[in-house]
Amino acid sequence: MYNILICDDDKDIVNALKIYLTDPQYRLLTAYNGLEALETAEKEDLHLVLMDIMMPQMDGISAMVKLREKSNVPVILITAKGEDSDKILGLNVGADDYITKPFNPAEVTARVRAAIRRYTQLGAGTARPKTLRVGGLEMDDEAKQVCSDGEEIALTPKEYEILKLLMASPGKVFSPRDIYKRVWEEDPLGADSTVAVHIRHLREKIEIDPAHPRYLKVVWGQGYKIEEWKDSY
Repeated sequence: MYNILICDDDKDIVNALKIYLTDPQYRLLTAYNGLEALETAEKEDLHLVLMDIMMPQMDGISAMVKLREKSNVPVILITAKGEDSDKILGLNVGADDYITKPFNPAEVTARVRAAIRRYTQLGAGTARPKTLRVGGLEMDDEAKQVCSDGEEIALTPKEYEILKLLMASPGKVFSPRDIYKRVWEEDPLGADSTVAVHIRHLREKIEIDPAHPRYLKVVWGQGYKIEEWKDSY
């Protein structure tokens, strides 16, 4: 059973999402502002949060920032058409994905399934080493734990998957489209900006000086790669 929190101040939207996500595997919880969402997150073991941006008392962005202080549960933002700046801001502060009103029911269910699958089964189905190391970076894929120079780092599910993809093939360059297709598992529309946001987030977490990265390098015009410590400069 997967616990999904739907948070929107519009009760009609909440009810519509509950209908779309009717499934015996899902336990659907509801909240109508950011404060209620945080209260629910304190009490429940959540596997996914669907969060509207514009809400009274506490908006979705503010709620997600607070949520990220304690949890890496996947967050899918609920946005309206034309809220591109809010989408980018949301990705910058830890959102994993977004869906746009009016909803396509098939898209909603597909994104929810994909987010839960990534969160609960990161790396499943692939015969890769359980521990990956690149210089001072270490990823224990069984414990879903990442350390940099011995210090544990908290990553969101998508950040984890991007880092795992790169660490599994040190020195190999992955284009933004390649990364998007492998991590988001869908057509790479808007791949460059979305991947760039997550790469920047990763650098802030794993690098001592994100402006001069030791590990996560950009190959201009081609993509991104993880380099061994001895090869960095």
